[in-house]
Amino acid sequence: MLLMYMKLINSVDSCVDEALCGLVRASGGLALLRGHRVVLRSDPSNLRGKVALLSGGGSGHEPAHGGYVGAGMLSAAVAGGVFASPPPASILAAVLALHDAGASGVLLIVKNYTGDRLNFGLAAEQARNHGVAVDMVIVADDCAFDQPSKAGRRGLCGTVLIHKLAGALAEEGRSLDQIVSKMTEVLKGIGTLGVSLSPCSVPGCRPSFDLPPGDMELGLGIHGEPGIKRSKVASADEVVKAMLDHMTNPASQSHLPLTTGDTVVLCVNNLGALSCLEMAVVTRAAINSLENRGVAVARTMSGSFMTSLEMAGVSLTLMKADPETLRLFDTKTGAPAWPNLSAASVSGRDYVTDPPTSSTPPQDTLEKICSTLLEKQEELNSLDRAAGDGDCGNTHAQAARAVREWLQGHAVPGRPGEMLSALAGLVQEKMGGSSGALYSLFLTAAAGHMTDGRSDAAAWAGAVHAGTQAMSRYGGMLDALSPAVDELMSLRAAPPADHMAVLQAAVQKAASGAEATRSLTARAGRASYIAAERVTQPDPGAVAVAAIFRAVLETLQEQE
Repeated sequence: MLLMYMKLINSVDSCVDEALCGLVRASGGLALLRGHRVVLRSDPSNLRGKVALLSGGGSGHEPAHGGYVGAGMLSAAVAGGVFASPPPASILAAVLALHDAGASGVLLIVKNYTGDRLNFGLAAEQARNHGVAVDMVIVADDCAFDQPSKAGRRGLCGTVLIHKLAGALAEEGRSLDQIVSKMTEVLKGIGTLGVSLSPCSVPGCRPSFDLPPGDMELGLGIHGEPGIKRSKVASADEVVKAMLDHMTNPASQSHLPLTTGDTVVLCVNNLGALSCLEMAVVTRAAINSLENRGVAVARTMSGSFMTSLEMAGVSLTLMKADPETLRLFDTKTGAPAWPNLSAASVSGRDYVTDPPTSSTPPQDTLEKICSTLLEKQEELNSLDRAAGDGDCGNTHAQAARAVREWLQGHAVPGRPGEMLSALAGLVQEKMGGSSGALYSLFLTAAAGHMTDGRSDAAAWAGAVHAGTQAMSRYGGMLDALSPAVDELMSLRAAPPADHMAVLQAAVQKAASGAEATRSLTARAGRASYIAAERVTQPDPGAVAVAAIFRAVLETLQEQE
């Protein structure tokens, strides 16, 4: 059972100090205040004449609060032990360090817990006795309790949003009074609610509460305390809906007033141990649920922002937003834990992109070729009866039906080489006869020419040329194909504006080549055994090739 509580630390006593050291060592913009668990900006001269921001609280909520120290957010953060409020002496030392750096005043951003209020309040009074202009903003964004106790609503992940907005105002040079006034107004529109599938454990201690497998706690805090309601684990969509219903229930004294037409910033906060996959599922559910309520989601942040050690849970924070709030939210910050967010609105954005229409012959062109060969089935059979067994049309139709069936059950590969290889295997298996072997040979060689993924006109011309050469090496009849391929090779040097004209010329060459087979003596196949004077019809295979070329041309013309 001890393994359940094991953590990858060196010792219980040193873990907080070592964690702060690791944070600061990893970021060139941070420094430690000697003798205290205080993280400071490493550029104190840039605070001169501006309001400095100080926040903090118990450790175990990383990256809060040290990760939010940086230009545009906190000036310093003070840490207590795990889930323990920091001592007034360290808070005062941080305030005096900021004052000595030239800050015009210091704003304390405090979560609404009794220990934090007392210790930060005591430090504030002591700082005033040192002549420091100090004020305090209390964050109380918890929406869990229908009837909060006398202590009021707890301070949760909404604190991080206050860090960001107040930090942006301070960076702009706003006064202490202006920042306090604005944050007091913003806090009226912030609400947070958490849910968890597991408790957490303070280093060296047992789990904070017992939660049977398959159960979840709704409305829990960030210090390992249990929630207000226990229920069976449901789907992500159902859990998110229940959370939002509870947060916005007008019957609750701690609800967040939210109505159709409102605009919000959404923060989906990992309480410690949810996977990235689960977080993305919850984020999707939260955005969809809010939009279904007629609420526009202007920005979404999803990740670990204020954790509760290894608790497998998530909290949702909503902040009602107007253009000024979004402007402050979008300003840049040097704080290492603040995510790199897009300034584009989440709601109202077309987030699904259709695949590009390719200029190469994918599904629509293959469909056209198949329908053409099926239409010409009897014509090709008739031509073949003059010098063969009369099944050329049937053979091509059989291949066309096989390709159609394949198209219905498969996505056409995006890389041309893969598509040609698939077709080569298909016609080899389904078409049969010498025609099947020739087409498969052509497609295999063409596929080998397009292994680099290119699909421009020159690449297709080279592929057709490679396929033609392979057929020639093994005795294929190329009366219609060769003239067309010779014409296609000019695509390598032709400008894009001339590509269609080149293809039209190639189609004409294929048709002329097929017609010219009336007067040619067959050198292979069954027709080679029949007297030349008895063969007066064009070669059906050449007619089929010419028809394929024309189908490609017509499809590309329709796409223009």
